[in-house]
Amino acid sequence: MSKEAVIQLFRATQADADLKQKLNTSPDLESLVEMAKSYGYEFTVEEWKEATGFSVEELQGKLSEIPGI
Repeated sequence: MSKEAVIQLFRATQADADLKQKLNTSPDLESLVEMAKSYGYEFTVEEWKEATGFSVEELQGKLSEIPGI
């Protein structure tokens, strides 16, 4: 889909603690993208990086801690 889907995912994790916890278990960015797809959020690894400026490995924090989203 697009970078908008990444933003929608972050907003959804703010409202759904279970979703946030499940996504935070992703061991790498590819796994995160695949897991997000199972919840209806379609985006690529490249779109994730463009929307967030981070990769999972670089961030080393929780999904909900990404600034600006």
